[in-house]
Order: sequence, then C-alpha cells, then structure tokens
Amino acid sequence: MRACVLLTSLGIVGLFGAAASAQTAGGSTDLDRFQRQLESIERETRLRVDTSLPAEQRALVDFGGYLSFNFFAIDDASSNMHYLRQTELLGYARVSLDGAHEFFVRGSTSYDDFNTGQSFDGQGDELRGPELDRAYYRFDLKRYLEAYEGKKTMAEFNVTAGRQLVHWANGLTLSQVLDGGDFFIGCDRGGLEILAGFTPDLYNDIDSSRPGFDSHMNRAFYGAQLSAQIGQHRPFIYGLVQEDHNSDKTYNVSLGGVDTQSQFHYDSWYVGVGSRGNLSDKLTYGVELVYQGGSATSSPYVLDNGVITAVDQTLEDISAGAADFQVDYLLTDANRSRISGELILASGDNDRVFSSTNTIGGNTPGTTDHGFNSFGLVNTGLAFSPRVSNLAVARIGASTFPFPSSRTFNRLQVGGNFLIFSKLDGAAPIDEPTGGDAFLGVEPNTFVNWQITSDLSFALRYGVFFPGNTIETSQGVRHFLFTGLTWGF
Repeated sequence: MRACVLLTSLGIVGLFGAAASAQTAGGSTDLDRFQRQLESIERETRLRVDTSLPAEQRALVDFGGYLSFNFFAIDDASSNMHYLRQTELLGYARVSLDGAHEFFVRGSTSYDDFNTGQSFDGQGDELRGPELDRAYYRFDLKRYLEAYEGKKTMAEFNVTAGRQLVHWANGLTLSQVLDGGDFFIGCDRGGLEILAGFTPDLYNDIDSSRPGFDSHMNRAFYGAQLSAQIGQHRPFIYGLVQEDHNSDKTYNVSLGGVDTQSQFHYDSWYVGVGSRGNLSDKLTYGVELVYQGGSATSSPYVLDNGVITAVDQTLEDISAGAADFQVDYLLTDANRSRISGELILASGDNDRVFSSTNTIGGNTPGTTDHGFNSFGLVNTGLAFSPRVSNLAVARIGASTFPFPSSRTFNRLQVGGNFLIFSKLDGAAPIDEPTGGDAFLGVEPNTFVNWQITSDLSFALRYGVFFPGNTIETSQGVRHFLFTGLTWGF
C-alpha cells in the first residue's frame, strides 16, 4: 500500500479588473469569468493521479489529499475591490486490481470568506461541499485478458463509468466533468469512442443571464469520435449532441426597468474533424475544425435607438463554426526548451443584441444565430479569459529549464505566453460590452514551476491584460496572480 498526503500550504491569487456585467443582473458575468479563470488554474495545478499502472502489480491502493489556503483580490467592472480568503480541503482514493479494474474517488470542501458586502452573488461567506468532483470505475479488457487469461491482444475495450473529466481533441468543443459513461473500442491504431453523460451541478453554465447558472447547469451530452493512427498522425472525426434540460422553465426577468418573462433554451450539435501528431521529430501539432448547428431561443429584449423593448421570443436555428491550431517545437538542448503557438477562431453574430453567449441580450428574433458557443476549455489567457465566441486569439509561448546542471534548480521551469485578442466580427458582441472595432487587447503572462525537492514544489502564474479602445467597461489594466507552495509526504 502506498499513501500520499499533499498539503498546499500557500496559494495567493489576485485579479485586478474583471468583465463587465452591465448586461446582466448581479454581476453574473464577473462571477462567470472569475470561476472560469479558477477552473483553468485548477486544471494546471490541482492534484493529478497517474492512471497508468503496471499490469503485473496485483493490487494497488493509493490515497491522499491536500489543504490549501488562497487569497483573492479582484476588481469588478465598476473598479470595486473584492477580497476573498478561501480554505479548501481535498482528498482522494484509488484502488486498482491487476490494472484491469480501477476505482477512483476525489472530493473537496471549501470555505469562502469575503469581506463584508463583497461577495459576487450577494450571499456573503459560504461553506461549499463536501462535493465529489471525481468518482468513477474503469475497466480495461486488454489488461484483464493479460492478467487473468495470459492472452496478448491488440484489441482494446475500455469503459469508464461515473463522474469523470471528458476532454475531446484540443478541447475546443468539449472539456467538461460529466456523470455518465465513456466507451472505447479499437486498438492502438485507432478506434471508436462513445460518450453519454450529464453535467453535475458543480460548474457554471455558458449562459450567465439565466437564474442559477452558477449552480444548475443541467445539460446532457451524447457523442461518438472515430480516430485512426496513420504514420505519425492521428486524424479524427466526431459528432456531439448537447441537450438543454433547462428549457422547460420560464423566469421573470427585468432589464433596464422593463419586465418580461423568458425561457432559456439552447440545444446544440457539433461535427468536428482534425488531427494530432508529429510533423518531425521536433515539431508536434494539433488541429480541430468544428461546425455547430442546433436551435436556441432568441433574446426577450431588443435595442431600438438605445431604447430597451421587450419582444416575444422565437426558436431560431444555429449555424456557427470554430477552429483551433496548435504547434509545439521541442528543442534538443539540455534545458528541454519548448516553443509553442496557437490560433483560435470562433464565429460571431452581428445581430445579437449585446451578448455573444447569453439568452438575454442574445440573438435577435427572426434571425439565424451565427455565434459559436461550446462547452470546451482552451487557453484564452489568465487575466482576460473571454469565452470562445466571436473571438480570434493568437498565442506564442516558450518554456525552458534554465539550470539543468544545478542540484537545487535543475527542476525549475520558467515560461510565458503573449496573446493578441480580436473579435472575428467587429460588429458583433463578445461576452462583455464592446464598441464596433475588432481589436480587443493584448496579454503577456508568465509561469514558474519548481520541484524544489521530491516533497516540495512551487508554482506561480501571472498575467496582465491591456485592453483595446473597443472595450467599453474599463480601460484599466487587469492583473491576475497565482502563487502556491505544495508539500507532499
């Protein structure tokens, strides 16, 4: 038996500047962006357990946890500072038998301590959890046959059932924690992956104008992905259907003193193609192209010469698209240096009222919605972090281990990125108020990962966004800082 306990003894996060919330009540857009930034940081820094196990090992039990303290300082769209002290306790356990059967569970509880009157949702301090963010059983037929029947086979059949993270392709369309099943049938040369699952109430919905968006996502996903290994390339094609189970509810809403009722219905489907692989022994790539269809309710409000008017909602078609291109160049130096680049493109809709993602202020009645919206997670920076809708992002980055011969600093990695943001359609909105120009701004950010000893590690993330003139809420610079020290034993 192996036990591991990780104690995150310090984490400090600061964010100065946030997305505007003029188009939604209660600063929901600020809350949406803040929690999305945290999700991105957690994906990079939260405890990961290696799921690859040697088949000859009869049984393995692994358990542990960590305690973290975080401090946040956040400027909202009105330049009001919010201070939050967050304490989180996380634990996990995994049991594996012969590498064929695996049970994994991970849960957490946290306490959010805001300064008086500074919480985003107006509810003040909050104890969250205990919550299960992972709980699944995985079966591997290939390892089962090797362990129990002594058979060697190229065929693969894997089943993962329970609460799990599902990340498809580059993450442009789908990167979500789902309750359900993921099945793979094929071999190491490719195969078919089938997905069916529902979202747990742990993460934000994409529509921050819907009441309860931050606690009741309530969507179902069904999909299939076919891939093949051809030389050094692995092309793929997939289809994904998303069903909105919030559409049977009607809410009373108010905007600018105009009251009406609204439904929030967004059913979408996606067809994607792409490939991942090597262009040489130093150059790797990933390409994902997506077409989106479906249907959604239009906005219950329109703007007529600056006057807000309530209108009847209609159900309109969706026709949108997006693309993601990634490259990584690996230098063969002792510093393990890497240079990376990425281009993200997502269509917009210039007849959306003032929001690229929401129902309120969304698509104008009687028109097709050309704004791309998905449930993925890709790198759109630390400080700005917009949703991938009516967006063009170019990123270049680099990382290196500067002191490979040092006993103290040989596992110190430093790196950074530079991102340029633009609207793909200058006349269409994004997820915060903008003018008619396309250029949104630039963001340099940096990171440090230092494995000080086998039990002690340090991480730092810092980004600063310089907004373009088309950003209407504030021309102030936005900062994002995260630093954490992790002690494991």
